Amino acid sequence: MSKVSTGAAVLRRAVARNGRRLWTGTALAGVYQLCAALVPILVGVIVDRAVATGAMTALLAWTATLALVYLVLVVTYRFGARNLQRAIAEEGHQLRVELAAKILHPRVLRTGRHTGDLLAVTTTDAEYTSYLLDHIPRVTSALVAVTVSAVALLLISTPLGLTVLIAIPVVLAVLTRTAPLIARRVKEQQDQAGRASALATDLVTGLRPLRGIGAQDAGTGRYRRVSRHSLAATLRASRTQNAYLGASTMLSSLLAGGIALMAGWFALTGRITVGQFITVIGSAQFLVEPFGVLAVVPGWTAAARAAADRVAAVLRADVVLPPGTAVPDGCELRLTDVTYGPLTGLHLHVRAGEFVGVVAPRPADAEALARLLAVPDGHTGDVLLGGERLETVDRDRARHLLHSEPHRTDLFTGTLASNVTLHDGDNDGDGRLDAALRAAAADEVAHLHPAGLRMPVTERGANLSGGQRQRVALARALLAGPPLLVLHDPTTAVDAVTEQAVADGIRTLRHGSDGGYGTVVITGSPTLLAATDRVVFVADGVVAAEGTHAELVADDDSYRRAVLR
Repeated sequence: MSKVSTGAAVLRRAVARNGRRLWTGTALAGVYQLCAALVPILVGVIVDRAVATGAMTALLAWTATLALVYLVLVVTYRFGARNLQRAIAEEGHQLRVELAAKILHPRVLRTGRHTGDLLAVTTTDAEYTSYLLDHIPRVTSALVAVTVSAVALLLISTPLGLTVLIAIPVVLAVLTRTAPLIARRVKEQQDQAGRASALATDLVTGLRPLRGIGAQDAGTGRYRRVSRHSLAATLRASRTQNAYLGASTMLSSLLAGGIALMAGWFALTGRITVGQFITVIGSAQFLVEPFGVLAVVPGWTAAARAAADRVAAVLRADVVLPPGTAVPDGCELRLTDVTYGPLTGLHLHVRAGEFVGVVAPRPADAEALARLLAVPDGHTGDVLLGGERLETVDRDRARHLLHSEPHRTDLFTGTLASNVTLHDGDNDGDGRLDAALRAAAADEVAHLHPAGLRMPVTERGANLSGGQRQRVALARALLAGPPLLVLHDPTTAVDAVTEQAVADGIRTLRHGSDGGYGTVVITGSPTLLAATDRVVFVADGVVAAEGTHAELVADDDSYRRAVLR
């Protein structure tokens, strides 16, 4: 993946990697506009050389020439548009794939953008950036049209031709001065839209908890404020762009109208023929469109540049973790004197194949530990996996050996099977899928629906309850079968009976006769803790006690109060 540092570099690369289709389409678009510009010229010639003289042979010859021009015009438009649309679609696709790969980088993207904002960059901004490949042929063909018409007007009348050649650069120079303002307004619009999308994503994801605590009105009010800011930014950008478009259209029309008036005066005074007058009127009318295109070029460029700047900001963002090369010897996990967020001097040892529970009464401690094991960055002390510092382990190898399942996990649009196995096939020749579903008590979710594992799952699993989503996500983690699995509060949304089934299932699947896997469960659930080999009690960021669940309940008042509330 090539790294680009600026929006201009993104645009240059878009041109370079779509060169063949872009320049083929641009050439065909130029020929199309050349033919379109020739039409009023040929009509004028036909009037002067055939209609005015009554020459039938000349009429047939020039009419055939006009028909040929129309044929070339149709063919070039068809194949030119095909090449250009393919180039635009390919560039938009490549940008979306590249942005998605960057956002999902295994070494974790370092960015302050929220999910909704990243989504806006990956979709809207990528699309706006690819539109540059539409702007280039439009501008090029407009220049061809203006040049051909200007030359024809010069040959007919020098004042008319000079009017075109002088007026166009002046109009463009005036309009170009507004391009920076348009770029700022478009960028502000996209930034505000990204914030609104990010907040909407968070609110939809947490809708059930918000309703549970009666905070949906507060969430709605917050979104209304952010959405109002986004609307204001959109209106400012629209007003600026519409004012620009109105000014450019007015100036283009005035220029074309001025040329037509001059031509009318010259025809009345006998300085040009009737055919030439028709050519001038036709060319003036024809020039309205290319004038308009050239007039809005700064606005187009500004919008594409603003979008490309946001794309470049994501593509050039650094990743959190260094490129790892270390190869661990086994899956023993050891944290030594680790300080990270609220954790202060934490010591934790998990032997290969051990089932360890971690109890942290402060939610921030539990969240920090789970986050650290998922992304080992920004800490002091040592986090060792198989004797190697976790951040130095090759990321593919690290993810194969250790998986940290967050408390809040997402499901995807598809089926129950595709959310557990990551594909729609539910073939379970070795029985691993059934075992993982049973261990997570997710088999009950499938049994409740006539389609079973082919039960449809909507976006983010919105058609499932919170407990069902937890069980499906847990089944997915268990099916992956990492040698060391870290689970953060995997049963907070299930009932007591199901929680006992999950605790027994994890124990049987990962630590039974065919087990040998290591598991760390960060939880306050007595049911899960009772199934572990050992429990580590973390208080105020450090280990306060260790032992079995039964021992700690009997001997440690703080632990007992934390888990038996």
